[in-house]
Amino acid sequence: MDGSGREGGDDLTTVAATGVRFAEGKVSIALSDGREVSLPLEHPYLSWLKAATPEQQANWQVEPHGFAVYWPDLDDGIEVAHLLWPDPLA
Repeated sequence: MDGSGREGGDDLTTVAATGVRFAEGKVSIALSDGREVSLPLEHPYLSWLKAATPEQQANWQVEPHGFAVYWPDLDDGIEVAHLLWPDPLA
């Protein structure tokens, strides 16, 4: 088991967000290990991002050490741990 209590899971302390893109009704977060995780903007968890203007969506920043992507205009963000955790987003 790793420190998270999961066997063989992602090491959330070493995987970092590196970028963001929007396409086909989805937001995709690029990760430092080469993966890209995409979520539909229709997901209730992302209602704040779906309601944003294209300018607000484009104004994002990677938080220190890549633990999250933050949209300062919207005062909200997405943590990498939430993208990789096996439980559904609530």
